Amino acid sequence: MIRRIDPALRRVVLIAPIILSLTACEWFTDFKRQPYVATWEQDSILKAVRGAPQGSVPRSGTAVSAMQVSYTNLPFQIDTIGTLAINPHPVTEASLANGHKYFQINCAVCHGDKGDGMGKAMKYGVPPINLLMDMTKNRTDGYIFGMMRNGRGLMPPYNRIEESDRWDVVNYVRALQGKVTGDQFATGPIALPGVNGDKVPGPTALGPNRWVPFVAPGLIGTPGVSAEPAKTGEHE
Repeated sequence: MIRRIDPALRRVVLIAPIILSLTACEWFTDFKRQPYVATWEQDSILKAVRGAPQGSVPRSGTAVSAMQVSYTNLPFQIDTIGTLAINPHPVTEASLANGHKYFQINCAVCHGDKGDGMGKAMKYGVPPINLLMDMTKNRTDGYIFGMMRNGRGLMPPYNRIEESDRWDVVNYVRALQGKVTGDQFATGPIALPGVNGDKVPGPTALGPNRWVPFVAPGLIGTPGVSAEPAKTGEHE
């Protein structure tokens, strides 16, 4: 006697292998789904990300610390930073090229490619903020640095630009103001949209001011192996 298979069951039998085969495939191949460790994050297995050597500390300090001048965006704070902060970066083509990159990424949208205030944000109601006026030209390097540090008025703080790069932006603004001679510098976009590599901010130059506990993963748990910093030498 031949037993008839229910049509609904037959469909399930036919579709099930297809569904199971799809579960083994990754539909999204743009590398968004992958394990990672955030910068300086402590990992339960590796104990630390690969980074600063044991016992190391940052080589560069802060131009003006928060205990000297707060991060409030008031005129007094900006004026004080303008007095305290001294530009440590000489004007070179390398400094201007780096300043150009960070200016384009962060500043040109409001201040314009040439610093004249004709940025794309004008289309959305932001008034032109001209950096080429005599008043701005007469500001100190430290004052311009402080404006990026604290922000003021319509300008938000730009501490995402690390201090070393921020001084290069100051040099670049001076070049746009015509106060730099003898060094070549570019204006305008540095690359087409979507281009990365050296056209986007690089890795952080800052690190923790405490040693990073790190041992090779293969040695974790080995008797006598410790993640404590080495005592025999110092690192820069």
